[in-house]
Amino acid sequence: MNQSYFYLKLETHQLNMSYKNEKRRVRVLLPKNYDKDEAKNYPVVYMHDGQNVFYSSEAYSGYSWKVISAIKLNPDLPKMIVVGIDNAEQDRINEYTPWKITESPLPEEIELGGRGVEFAKFVMTVVKPFIDKHYRTKSDKYHTAMIGSSLGGNISAFMGIEYKNQIGGLGIFSLANWITNKAFDSYIVSEELDPEQRVYIQVGTQEGDDADRQLMYGNMKQAYINCSLKYYKQLIKGSVPIDSILLNIFADEEHDEKAWAKHLPECLRFLSEKWS
Repeated sequence: MNQSYFYLKLETHQLNMSYKNEKRRVRVLLPKNYDKDEAKNYPVVYMHDGQNVFYSSEAYSGYSWKVISAIKLNPDLPKMIVVGIDNAEQDRINEYTPWKITESPLPEEIELGGRGVEFAKFVMTVVKPFIDKHYRTKSDKYHTAMIGSSLGGNISAFMGIEYKNQIGGLGIFSLANWITNKAFDSYIVSEELDPEQRVYIQVGTQEGDDADRQLMYGNMKQAYINCSLKYYKQLIKGSVPIDSILLNIFADEEHDEKAWAKHLPECLRFLSEKWS
């Protein structure tokens, strides 16, 4: 294989979050020969938890999504721009949760969640316009996808509904909707879903960790499976065609980037199936 295939370019930006009065790191992985093919525009995949997307050395768990490797090792994938949006670290749970968390064993005086609407607006009114302005993108919804895991899956599922006119593909890994179960259920039935959207869903049978245990009663492993199955049914009930949804339940896989990275190429293949 020609070694020039491996030359991918990663650019870093700091974008202003006016509602928090701070800047957020956003990194952009450009496809091979981006600078040479000046007449070509590319689909864009936005990924949450940006610290965990590109390099294992900076990933929270010490293992990343290995996006660069996925692109290098799967030359059948169409060329795309991948945007990694950093999470808020200690404030992650608040940014990735559109509603206040009320269904948990936490003491009443501890309030979590509820800033997801503001964060989603930041992504769609600051990050996406910046990317579309500064890079050669295919900015329509059909060539715009969003991927997230756990709470990143939660905010992706929410944004896929809230911004359905701008997002055509969703990669929902290890959905943690149990954290705001009733609120999401009420929301998804009150909204009209997009029958043209493509949605990849995956969950393992050994999900859940100690952090989750602080937020939930009951069988954590089953809760993750139930979330994905219910979301799958909700999409179908909302008129998303069954062949536009791919649901995978993987035996013995856990709640970590190792599992998510393993299946990222399949997710990208599914989401890009109808890209022109």
